Amino acid sequence: MSEVKVSVICLAYNQENEIRQALDGFVAQQTPWPIEVLVHDDASTDGTADVIREYEARYPELIYGFYAPENRLSQGIVISRDILYPFIHGEYVALCEGDDYWTSPQKLRLQVEALEKHPEADICAHAACRLRPGGRVIYDAPYRRDTVIPVEEVIIGGGGFVDTCTLLCRRGAYMLQTPMRQELYNDYALQIQGSLRGGMVYLGTCMGVYRQGLPGSWTSRHHGAAHSAYRVLIRNMLRALDEYTEGKYSAVIERRIRLYDSDDLAVGGHFLRMLSPRELPVTAHQIRRNLRKLWMNLLYRL
Repeated sequence: MSEVKVSVICLAYNQENEIRQALDGFVAQQTPWPIEVLVHDDASTDGTADVIREYEARYPELIYGFYAPENRLSQGIVISRDILYPFIHGEYVALCEGDDYWTSPQKLRLQVEALEKHPEADICAHAACRLRPGGRVIYDAPYRRDTVIPVEEVIIGGGGFVDTCTLLCRRGAYMLQTPMRQELYNDYALQIQGSLRGGMVYLGTCMGVYRQGLPGSWTSRHHGAAHSAYRVLIRNMLRALDEYTEGKYSAVIERRIRLYDSDDLAVGGHFLRMLSPRELPVTAHQIRRNLRKLWMNLLYRL
């Protein structure tokens, strides 16, 4: 297995109607070197595990299924770290949730080539499309060109800066357990950690689709009390980052925390407090987002 170039991690739960597109995207990859796909089903109650077994039987040298006897996420287990780490053999690690999918058979090759042209960087992302309920497709990209994004912009961009299905990281940077990932093991922490050494290599070509708002998805699970608890974890992660980097990014970290505070005020309908100088958004993008949230809150309260 030492010849494997890229290990793909795919976490699935109750995605019987979507998982085939994800698996087909993995199978379609055209690379000059071997890849492996680690697919973990977290005790789905539909036919997701059966679909994974079907592909595992058809592509035994490519797809490796892991089937939890009971739901591990609900037990607080970090599946990719606590279960899949020992099985990662690739020089690079790519991520794709079971309800997302890749649209280009050249995706992995292009990302690996991009990182090999930038030995100073540890992570690569690319443009994607966001598929919303009802079929509306939105082009989802912080840039429309190839570039290297400095870590400051990754921090200020928040967890939604780039989509999970676009991430590819050097194995060493992915496996490293820093204090911020101990506080919060999620894609946002990985984006920052992967960008610390030399920024994030970014490809402006759209090569993936992120499905937004599906039942049981990460987004749909993080509302209400879960949303508030998650915000606390993010703030703790950012403060751990500040300490880990010895204050090098203190200013941008404080700006990012202020943006989260502004988000929370908008979601909670605290409109007057949002007008205070301290709570005003610091980017045009954030202003537009908050105006949308204010409008939706007003409609809901009418």
